[in-house]
Amino acid sequence: MNNAGTTRDNLIARMSEDDWDLILRVNLKSVWLCSKAAIRPMMRSRYGRIVNMSSVSGIAGQAGQTNYSASKAGIIGMTKALAREVASRGITVNAVAPGFIKTALTEKMPQEIIEPLLKQIPLGRWGTVEDVAQAVAFLVSDEASYITGHVLSVDGGLVMG
Repeated sequence: MNNAGTTRDNLIARMSEDDWDLILRVNLKSVWLCSKAAIRPMMRSRYGRIVNMSSVSGIAGQAGQTNYSASKAGIIGMTKALAREVASRGITVNAVAPGFIKTALTEKMPQEIIEPLLKQIPLGRWGTVEDVAQAVAFLVSDEASYITGHVLSVDGGLVMG
């Protein structure tokens, strides 16, 4: 489970190159490094499950998050490419793309930001960390043995398509 991630949100006109590089390094390069380290033992055993944490921002983009959205979209592309590389060895590679999830970080958001966001979610609520964990648990289970290269959105219907 590759789950590193951070943000340095800003409009691209104001975004520093350091903030761009940091987000790509933490969010995308970390997934590459961990996958690279894990793949040889998985290939030798002819079995493995890799789940990469992306985001709905990697699917739909988000204003003020060109660096974050690019890193999470990169994870989706990497997931699909790696899934093709290792499928013949019995290894599945999938991604989970959470939407708005209740965490310590999102609980600090001002109410005037939260309410309009909630109106965009067809299920009308924020997700929980348990919602995301259950999606990951499914993707690493035997029940998901025929699923690879897939992006599972856990977003209450926020990004459909």
